[in-house]
Amino acid sequence: MVRLRGGAAVAAAALLLTAISGCELDTEGSSGPEGSSGGGGAALTAAEALPVKGRAPRTGYDRDKFGSPWADTDSNKCGTRDDILKRDLENVKFRDGDCTVASGVLDPDPYTGEDVTFVRGRSQVDIDHIVALSDAWQKGAQQWDASKRIALANDPLNLLAVDASTNRGKGDGDTATWLPPNKAYRCTYVAAQVAVKKKYGLWVTSAEQSAMKRVLTSCPDQKLPSGGNPTKAPARFHAN
Repeated sequence: MVRLRGGAAVAAAALLLTAISGCELDTEGSSGPEGSSGGGGAALTAAEALPVKGRAPRTGYDRDKFGSPWADTDSNKCGTRDDILKRDLENVKFRDGDCTVASGVLDPDPYTGEDVTFVRGRSQVDIDHIVALSDAWQKGAQQWDASKRIALANDPLNLLAVDASTNRGKGDGDTATWLPPNKAYRCTYVAAQVAVKKKYGLWVTSAEQSAMKRVLTSCPDQKLPSGGNPTKAPARFHAN
């Protein structure tokens, strides 16, 4: 599975941003650990190629339409949440066997650049949908069958362990309305959103594409993540 973490620890965390729907943010990007300043790379090229449409109404959106949370769609006998915790945390300890994660550390949290401790039952760590499910619903997913929506909700390409409070400030924001406070991670984050939208055929708004381009032009050689799970979940999974 592709690891989308920020790499080396960042010297300081930026202030928490508040997601304000419909308002564009300052999208000045700095390169992630795979980029440097100026120009544009594969991620920018992909962002420019995404289809552009207006945001559809949120009418009819329900989390249940994306299936049960953290379904084991890759059939490894572990829920998706534990799969991502195992992938993204350091110093992982398990409750029993090698599936249920009991504790670990985000070292660092990609959204803030600071270390965050995970302890099961009183966690400060969320698993974020990089492309929020509500955002996906308004940009194409409402037209899909349940199998594709379940796949998106559980695809490691679209999932990242992050600081819980920062993630909850994001809500269902897209690149035009929310970016990680950690500026050093913004290129990696936006490239991940582009990769997910390309893989699943989701569109972007004009403001969203403009924001993606402003970030990614600061990242020459920024790679476009790939991999993850198939875009159809196994037939045994169902959604309301």
